[in-house]
Amino acid sequence: MAESCSLRTPPTSGSDPKQRFPELARGGGGCPGSVCLLSYVGKMAAAQVAGSLPGGPPPETPGEPPFEQGCGFRCLSARLCALRPDDSSSGRTEIHLLFDQLISETYSQGSGVAPEDVSTLLVQACRLVPLNQNHLVSKLSQLIHHLLNTLQVIVDEQNLDFLLAYTISAIQQCSSWTHMQILQALAALVYCNGSKCQKYLPDLLGKSGLLMKLSDLAQSDPEVRRAAVHCMANLCLSVPGQPYLEEPYRNICFQVFLTTLQSPKSSDMDDITFCMLLQNALKGIQSLLNGGKMKLAQTEELGALLAVLKKSMFHGLPGLNIEMPTVLYPTPLPQYDGRPPIQPQQSESSTSRPAVNKKKKSRVKAKKIQHGEEEEEEEESSGEREVAPVTGPGRLSLHRGDTRCPSSPGAQSLPLAGSGAAGKEQVSSPVSSCSWKRVSSSESDYSDAEGGMQSKVRFYQAKVRQGALACFLSTIKSIEKKVLYGYWSAFVPDTPELGSPQSVSLMTLTLKDPSPKTRACALQVLSAILEGSKQFLSVAEDTCDHKRAFTPFSVMIASSIKELHRCLLLALVAESSSQTLTQIIKCLANLVSNSPYNRLKLSLLTKVWNQIKPYIRHKDVNVRVSSLTLLGAIVSTHAPLPEVQLLLQQPCSSGLSSSSSATPHLSPPEWWKKAPSGPFVEEGAVSSPKLSSEPCWLIRLCISIVVLPREDSCSGSDAGSAGGSIYEPFPMRLEALQVLAHLARGYFSMTQVYLMELGEVICKCLGEADPSVQLHGVKLLEELGTSLIHQHKPDSSVAPDGRAPVPLVVTFWTEMLNGTLPRALQNAEHPTLQASACDALSSILPEAFSSLPSDRQILCITMLLGLNDSKNRLVKAATSRALGVYVLFPCLRQDVIFVADTANAILMSLQDKSLNVRAKAAWSLGNLTDTLIANMETPDPSFQEEFSGLLLLKMLQAAIDASKDKDKVKSNAVRALGNLLHFLQPSHIEKPRFAEIIEEAIQALISTVLIEAAMKVRWNACYAMGNVFKNPALPLETAPWTSQAYDALTSVVTSCKNFKVRIRSAAALAVPRRREHYGSVEQYAQIWDALVTALQKSEDTTDFLEFKYCASLRTQICQALIHLLSLASPSDLPCIRETLELHGDMVQSYILQFLKSGTERDDTGAPHHPQERDQMVRTALGHINSVQALAGDPAKRAIVAFLEDTLTIYFDSSGSQVALLGLTHR
Repeated sequence: MAESCSLRTPPTSGSDPKQRFPELARGGGGCPGSVCLLSYVGKMAAAQVAGSLPGGPPPETPGEPPFEQGCGFRCLSARLCALRPDDSSSGRTEIHLLFDQLISETYSQGSGVAPEDVSTLLVQACRLVPLNQNHLVSKLSQLIHHLLNTLQVIVDEQNLDFLLAYTISAIQQCSSWTHMQILQALAALVYCNGSKCQKYLPDLLGKSGLLMKLSDLAQSDPEVRRAAVHCMANLCLSVPGQPYLEEPYRNICFQVFLTTLQSPKSSDMDDITFCMLLQNALKGIQSLLNGGKMKLAQTEELGALLAVLKKSMFHGLPGLNIEMPTVLYPTPLPQYDGRPPIQPQQSESSTSRPAVNKKKKSRVKAKKIQHGEEEEEEEESSGEREVAPVTGPGRLSLHRGDTRCPSSPGAQSLPLAGSGAAGKEQVSSPVSSCSWKRVSSSESDYSDAEGGMQSKVRFYQAKVRQGALACFLSTIKSIEKKVLYGYWSAFVPDTPELGSPQSVSLMTLTLKDPSPKTRACALQVLSAILEGSKQFLSVAEDTCDHKRAFTPFSVMIASSIKELHRCLLLALVAESSSQTLTQIIKCLANLVSNSPYNRLKLSLLTKVWNQIKPYIRHKDVNVRVSSLTLLGAIVSTHAPLPEVQLLLQQPCSSGLSSSSSATPHLSPPEWWKKAPSGPFVEEGAVSSPKLSSEPCWLIRLCISIVVLPREDSCSGSDAGSAGGSIYEPFPMRLEALQVLAHLARGYFSMTQVYLMELGEVICKCLGEADPSVQLHGVKLLEELGTSLIHQHKPDSSVAPDGRAPVPLVVTFWTEMLNGTLPRALQNAEHPTLQASACDALSSILPEAFSSLPSDRQILCITMLLGLNDSKNRLVKAATSRALGVYVLFPCLRQDVIFVADTANAILMSLQDKSLNVRAKAAWSLGNLTDTLIANMETPDPSFQEEFSGLLLLKMLQAAIDASKDKDKVKSNAVRALGNLLHFLQPSHIEKPRFAEIIEEAIQALISTVLIEAAMKVRWNACYAMGNVFKNPALPLETAPWTSQAYDALTSVVTSCKNFKVRIRSAAALAVPRRREHYGSVEQYAQIWDALVTALQKSEDTTDFLEFKYCASLRTQICQALIHLLSLASPSDLPCIRETLELHGDMVQSYILQFLKSGTERDDTGAPHHPQERDQMVRTALGHINSVQALAGDPAKRAIVAFLEDTLTIYFDSSGSQVALLGLTHR
């Protein structure tokens, strides 16, 4: 008979006595020594009836007070412990009676029964029951299972050792009819104790282990086989902080589970037992994967698992019977689905869920609840609990996840799967973490009014599908995404060929599974596949019609994306369950966030947009929130998209009634059209006039959700949302604020029309008590500020007349600084809010900051400098970054006092223990030193004269120390070092105390150039070295560190794997402006030879990504070579001639490329105009001609000939006859 499905089963109190006494059920067949226990059954039944009364067990006599909780257990335990082993008939009868009373006792959580007392009682019970008493062993096994399950007891290691030895011996010695109960007891004992069973694993899982034999396909009793797999699943359950099952045993269990899932149902196994066997195997694999130690590295292993999971995902689905290959192999092509042909009419009628039947289902459900028949709903809400079977207790909890589904504020909190000790297995599975309250009448328990075995079988089949999906989700989390996407076509639909059937996929379950919970599970798995798939989907392209003999991979992925859109929108219209509807919309949001719409044909987003708009007014708050999330995903993906801009400009009422027939529960959508009254409209009308007659309906909607009181029509599921708040539930308001932030980031040209109105919204949010609303308001402020900064940048694509006027921005920030934002900055109870407020304060437009009232400027600076002393690391990091922004403001950077105060604050933050704080402080130090360099370029030298030399020393020392920190700190520390060494004045360098620290700073840069650090660090170090060479006051020609610096740069330019670092080192080598700075003839020759070698190796790389930098590298090297030629002395010419004799053709070809590619843009700083480049060569030629060569030295003539020949070839190819004529005359 079937057994229920929780990891341990509650007692079968109140069931048939034969179920409690196997000896009665089986009569004399194979059960020698049967004892008539009807008198005990009567007593037990009385106890059970008493236990079922609301008040608990009645007193034994009318005059006695009732037992206290736990008293019954303690009394029975005391009686049992007082017994001594007795093989007499009366002794066995007394033990039977005590066991029955212990099983029938009413227990509850917190009943006062200590776990150690339970373990002690069970050990004593085992000592009283000899293994030759099959009936007592069976009853003892039921007692072990029942007590551990009901009282949620995990047996301690010492008692577990004894109990395991007993149960293993019992399986070995007792009759086979007892094995079922003994295995249930064993499963309860090993639950959450797998790491403590190491010494018994050879007996259980060895080659001839008990569980291996009993779980074998040849096992005659299907219930025993199922119970053995159940035990193995419990053994595989990992507990955080405890050792995992050893790898050999993990592999053994995995193979058993896989074989179980691959094997067909035997003829002697009923459907329900087979379903529960599959559930146990799925749960075992899921436990192995969730433990984090099971790695599916081999393709065969992963392919075999995915094949059985796909088969199990469709187990028992009406109208569908697929045959899967044993192994799925990764391939971009669709794999076959060996579906037997089925009649289209029958398939459609048996599998589809037309919307016209939804109301009928809901009426049936309501009628059942009215008559008190709520068993199905209780079953669903208990999180995969299943009722005990006829043959004996035993449950397997399918899953309980740690990830919580977002619940509506008004929704009842529902218990999760396995809330007892037997069912408290925890896995990270969002699929299984939600307990749906609403269920379709087609997913009914066998206690449904229609009853019957068919409904019971359908229920268990749905559990198998849900278990397979939960296991698939764990599989997705345990493998790399690039591996997973090899199986994309096996689980994600593709547009079917004309006339061919649709392949089965996750969308098949979403559209056709009768169970709303299974549909939701399938959607969560699909969401997990789509999450993080942006890079994989980015290859999709469908912007033109492909008429080829084959289908490109990009077109196939684009077709899959289109089919996903089509199927999810179909599911959206057909779905009636609010919880599943929420998952559909979330899945759509994931799809939208990762799809490359800029490479796809238009209309995909338009369809999603028009379909989702009515759901903003759905009666369920979770649906409304997820609808806003989807709209936010649309306006944030690849923004700005022309298609989305058109959608945002649609009239307010467009599309709102498009799907009203499919969503009859929607309220009229006109509620949000009305604009907020009061200062919103007035401010907006005066300060930010509308650019179009039709406002952006989405912005107006979000503003209304945030600031307008809610209407009664949408508050049906919002009870308790905000303690009686008059506004929309907090999740709605927060999501609306996030959508506004997305709009501010991606579509600011439309958002800026509402700038002052959004300022009022932000002020209102900052004035509320809830910190989450304040936080989202501040995030919106930061996005608005950042967009204003980008809009006003010199290289902005926005025309000046399309930008927000600076006076308007000044008014906006003045309002922000008049109370609400400073209060958030001072809110020490919520450091996250403080940190976000600092980020928002750093997003002030520099041009607007200079126009703010002086008291507002002083307020900003004072608050930031004050918050830099905060004990909270988040606040301190945000403050350090904000100061680094402010120090670049034109109106502040020449203020010596502010720059000095900022420098001291940053130096203090560089000493912080938090890496994040130090990284932000190093970035700000780099910005501050950029300010020092910018001030050098001004005609007024007062800043350099007034800036403290002592502070410069401190900054140099701090930057040197930071250059030895982690890479996140080091990259900006070396940038600061380069700027500081560039800034040093002759008055500083002459002082003895600076000489030592300059040497130390240079050595820090040299070591950073050479070390194997992050490429960004080495790039910044080379850049910093170039800055050092720009300071004419530094003694490059005499300093001992000069040659070391050149050695480091030449080493990098020839051998670094990263071409961008090579480019920067070549640029640094071209910085010195005098021949003396390059040192001796040998030093000059070494630099020249290194650059020629680097030019020769400019295409030598094994990294394909580096090839795009080859041209820029050659450009920079050619520029450096020409620069060296223009500074060459007579002594340098022989080494140059020698190199040109060896590699002249190669060098000439690359210089010609350099001259011809003048119109190409690059980041090397090289001149971009062809005339500028050929002028560089002419200058070098003129310099070589002017050099007084040594007598008899042919080097000068050879070099001049080389340069003239190069220019001749260049002018011939470009047709510049005038230039060529001038060259000939010269």
